Amino acid sequence: MTWRPQYRSSKFRHVFGKAATKENCYDGVPITRSVHDNHFCAVNPRFIAVITECAGGGAFLVLSVHHTGKVDPLHPKVSGHRGNVLDIKWNPFNDFCIASCSEDSTVKVWDIPPHGVLKNLTVPWKELQGHSRRVGLIEWHPTANNVLFSTGYDYQVMIWNLDSPEAVIKNPVRTISHHTDVVLSMSFNTDGSRLATSCKDKKIRVLEPRTGNLLQEANCKNHKASKVLFLGNLKMLLSTGSSRWNHRQMALWDQEDLDVPLLQEDLDGSSGVLFPFYDPDTHMLYIAGKGDGNIRYYEISSEKPYMHFLTEYRSHTPQKGMGIMPKRGLDVSSCEVFRFYKLVTIKALIEPLSMIVPRRVRTPDTPTQGTRTSRITIYWTLEHNVSLKPGSRVPDSYPELSSGLGSKGLGNSLGSRRSQSRPGQLQLAYIQDQLGNKECRSKTSVSNGQDPTLCSPPKTENELRLKFHKQQEEIRRLREMLNQRDVRIKQLELEINNVRNSQDSH
Repeated sequence: MTWRPQYRSSKFRHVFGKAATKENCYDGVPITRSVHDNHFCAVNPRFIAVITECAGGGAFLVLSVHHTGKVDPLHPKVSGHRGNVLDIKWNPFNDFCIASCSEDSTVKVWDIPPHGVLKNLTVPWKELQGHSRRVGLIEWHPTANNVLFSTGYDYQVMIWNLDSPEAVIKNPVRTISHHTDVVLSMSFNTDGSRLATSCKDKKIRVLEPRTGNLLQEANCKNHKASKVLFLGNLKMLLSTGSSRWNHRQMALWDQEDLDVPLLQEDLDGSSGVLFPFYDPDTHMLYIAGKGDGNIRYYEISSEKPYMHFLTEYRSHTPQKGMGIMPKRGLDVSSCEVFRFYKLVTIKALIEPLSMIVPRRVRTPDTPTQGTRTSRITIYWTLEHNVSLKPGSRVPDSYPELSSGLGSKGLGNSLGSRRSQSRPGQLQLAYIQDQLGNKECRSKTSVSNGQDPTLCSPPKTENELRLKFHKQQEEIRRLREMLNQRDVRIKQLELEINNVRNSQDSH
């Protein structure tokens, strides 16, 4: 019998990294010199935020994504903390809302003006006071708007409801106290029904965030995990850390059984923390080491051997932290599937790095406008889960929830300004109320191709999703019309100016 090598086909075998030119980088940024093992950078399609070095408290810088080149040393900052800022995260449902945590034991949520920070911002929209020691990590819930998780050096994980009307919130919705040491990382699964944590006590835990119940716990003596990450819908966890011999190591786990890892792989003998990033659309895993200049990437599958090494991007500039752009901010015309923002401390530089799939036909490989579900915060915090499976029923209204808020101590400001998402992103409750009206506007019905008499409320989540997509298409069409009108207006203004100039010259 002749031996034949087995080749594995992959659409992403030839992915390569393309660093931005000097003109498209952010130069002169005073990046923090903190030794905390966080990303220090947060990005969305409008802004890039980076924690900076400053005296007398903590601050971070918020720049427009398009504000590349040399950054003004006197650029206004967000500087309301009394201690060093340790972590920052953008709200996934609102591009103008960012949360920060600090050594002063507080978490603060900030409103960023639409045109950016034009003067020093010192007054937050919300201040969360509940931790007794410094807060090192924050995470937004992926499917429930205005629900924030924080953890600090008091070993507590606290859940906050930002719909509460108070400006200073001192009582979290729930406190999770299963950890015996500092929590090093937190990660949610796709629908937010599971929370994975890695702790300094060398244990990985899987929790139910809504109730705080401990579901799984891993105590692997051969693997000391520092970062943990859910791998999309594959029902697997990835942890990065060190082995018994202090080699940097990755481990793959079944989220339903954390007794024995599915796979362990040693990488090298360096000491920097490994930051994992996962792309659920391409099933690609990126591993970037703190202090390294290279980024390894793998393809993940649900069958053995689970992890397939593709290649690595190499550069001579080490990264202190990394930010990643959400999918809706990528340039699909150039086949970009992922984008990093490298913090290069030795050059005071933020360098965008695009991961590109070479294709002859310039079509996107991944969706750029995901159908994110924004659950109603109060519905989630009152211990109700909304199924994301097709065909499942969605509640028609929530009158009993709004009437029972007083006993739970939760806010009733669903119509507050925090329900404003980025343009084009509508809340599910608003869509449901709009679709439930028996009298629909004739223009909307005609533009969507529906008869007003047939406009009935959706009965299943599938129907609700279809209605949602139709409204999104209508919004995109109207935006295109507005953009064309704006261009036409500018052209007419230029023609008027030219005519005036010619008359003045005569």
